[in-house]
Amino acid sequence: MENDIYIFSHENVLEQIKTARYELGYYILKFYTKDGKPSKEPTDAISEFYLYPTGGTLRDSSMNLVFYDPRYDVYRGFKPPHVNKEAKKNSTTG
Repeated sequence: MENDIYIFSHENVLEQIKTARYELGYYILKFYTKDGKPSKEPTDAISEFYLYPTGGTLRDSSMNLVFYDPRYDVYRGFKPPHVNKEAKKNSTTG
């Protein structure tokens, strides 16, 4: 069975941020939701969430804190894709 990227898991967070839009300091991710929270199983609703790597926090569409995870915190060693892209671009341009 193919992996459903909208099921909330660490692996799917990492997979989505590879191609997610990054703006204003956060990645826009989408997950199935249950009671307004990301769901680990398929539901009838998919919602946007916002991952802030400068704090390791995931927020909902109202910017309420959903959770903190040090695995996504740049101050704990997380290297988000947009930082890696910028580093590669800068190393080839000068």
